[in-house]
Amino acid sequence: MIVGAVYSGIRLEGVLTGRVRRDGVNATRQISRMVARSRFFDHLQVILLQGIALAGFNVVDIGALHKQLGRAVMVVVRRLPDQEAVRRALIEKVPGGSRKWRLVEQAGPIEPIAGLYVQRVGLDADDAAGLIRRLAINSDVPEPLRTAHMIASGVTLGESRHRV
Repeated sequence: MIVGAVYSGIRLEGVLTGRVRRDGVNATRQISRMVARSRFFDHLQVILLQGIALAGFNVVDIGALHKQLGRAVMVVVRRLPDQEAVRRALIEKVPGGSRKWRLVEQAGPIEPIAGLYVQRVGLDADDAAGLIRRLAINSDVPEPLRTAHMIASGVTLGESRHRV
């Protein structure tokens, strides 16, 4: 299950859910459908993702997502990933791993922005930093990502485990 928290400023306006396959190839398509079919679509300005891969190694093509939805897309992570370890894992252990690694590379460099690490398409570094600062209310992670993570944990595990 994947969960999206829709915010207007610092106010939670709605929740979206969808499903992706573990280590599959449908994350981009599912996110695009989930967002485009929602009643919130016309008001959405940015799609935030907590990591470029969902459900293991179901890698999101952020360039395609940006093109399909016409919205900026920003991948946010707290710690700089070991890209070489990710590449090795994908290529050596995951079916279709070479294609998935190309998607990671096509997403562009991972940049330090506002205390986090970001890949982005459709917005510049200053706008990305401003967005993070405005939405990082209860932690260094933007509130929509923190909320979505807590909801997903609560639904799948019975309760949210720890603060994000």
